[in-house]
Amino acid sequence: MFIEGGTMPELFLAGLKGMSNIMKDGVCDEMNSFNSRVTIRTISDDPTNLLVDFLSDALAQSYANKVLYCKMKVLHYKEFEIIAELFGYPTDDFDEEIKAVTYHEANVRKNKDNHWETLIIFDI
Repeated sequence: MFIEGGTMPELFLAGLKGMSNIMKDGVCDEMNSFNSRVTIRTISDDPTNLLVDFLSDALAQSYANKVLYCKMKVLHYKEFEIIAELFGYPTDDFDEEIKAVTYHEANVRKNKDNHWETLIIFDI
């Protein structure tokens, strides 16, 4: 999945929404109100690993809480750390199970339009 954002937090949100849309087809495109939330903190050694680790943490929370997360509020962001409150809604089942968020081909970088982008591959 190719994702892009004008800022790093926007890139993280694009990844979160994209992952949830895979788990339940188009769920983030349809939902506007959310009744479940969780706060996660992710630390890593570079921006690419931070994004992959963040999505992995969000994936673990999705399975642990049976919630699809489609919105987030960044409480703190630095180059190697993000603390975010995720908002979603409970689900009884997932259309597609994601086993893992992989580092394969992930490379967070700025494009010619000065937006952040990367490819994220999920192990399904």
